[in-house]
Amino acid sequence: MQQTQKAGSITDVGGIRVGHFTDARRPTGCTVVLFEHGAVAGVDVRGSAPGTRETDLLNPINTVEQVNGILLTGGSAFGLDAATGVMNWLEAHGHGFHMGSIVVPIVPAAVIYDLNLGDPKIRPDAQSGYTACEAAINTHVPEGNVGAGAGATVGKMFGLRHAMKGGLGTASVQVGDSDLVVGAIVAVNAIGDVIDPNTGKILAGARSTDGQGLVDTMAQLMAGATLHPRPGENSTIGIVATNARLNKMQATKMAQMAHDGFARSINPVHSMMDGDTIFSAATGTSTAAADLTTLGAIAAEVMAHAVNRGVLTASSVANYPAYRDMRKS
Repeated sequence: MQQTQKAGSITDVGGIRVGHFTDARRPTGCTVVLFEHGAVAGVDVRGSAPGTRETDLLNPINTVEQVNGILLTGGSAFGLDAATGVMNWLEAHGHGFHMGSIVVPIVPAAVIYDLNLGDPKIRPDAQSGYTACEAAINTHVPEGNVGAGAGATVGKMFGLRHAMKGGLGTASVQVGDSDLVVGAIVAVNAIGDVIDPNTGKILAGARSTDGQGLVDTMAQLMAGATLHPRPGENSTIGIVATNARLNKMQATKMAQMAHDGFARSINPVHSMMDGDTIFSAATGTSTAAADLTTLGAIAAEVMAHAVNRGVLTASSVANYPAYRDMRKS
């Protein structure tokens, strides 16, 4: 996908709404994806330092077939509290797994570590998740320093003083002349550099000592550079969604294939210091027959584009310049 192409949004998949909560006191926040009529979901965790919730129930052998929302959040493990607010909102609106008169909303979640920006005691909580649900829309989703991407940073292999600003990005594609749509949303908080897969150009990543240029993390690693990363402070977390009809096994495979989008747009990725996680969701509203291999391949392309959007739309914060500013300098 060329950078000049219309990016689209995960909300182009029918039956999906997205809401952000962005904390004005420091760069942090959360992003919720709500499924108006539920969605079949899967997950694939590739990073070795994940922070997640309700991923086991997405295993195809387990009972629950649909989720009601998926949360991406800042605040490290503390940020998982925001999922309680999403559950409260969904319960109030009657969405969830029905057990007699009781409704239990199903809300998987994943976190990024952003506690290094500002006051670490400020992080998303239950009220943040509830507020994000209240703000949910089905039109184009704001990108950059919003929601789960508010405190995201990238290019941290040689320490935070070399890092740049990451962010939240979204993209979608309509498949041919059908009504089939694949979309993605992602909070880009990678330890590696973010790459344009069409050109190989580094868009954002580890900066040189003077802060004016990029050093190419992989070139430095291959030259024997000394690393200064800290485990658990990096993760790229996202969701791929489609209106195709899928079962849990198929949704899980789509999540697996979507990780190729991370591999094309982030280098290195899936490291011991990352908690890289991709959820998948299928709303089943399309009338088109969907080939799983095709869906997975497209999901990877859309995810790579969304990762790029996360850094292209980000804005600088203290000590962390963004792509748009480095480009001007």
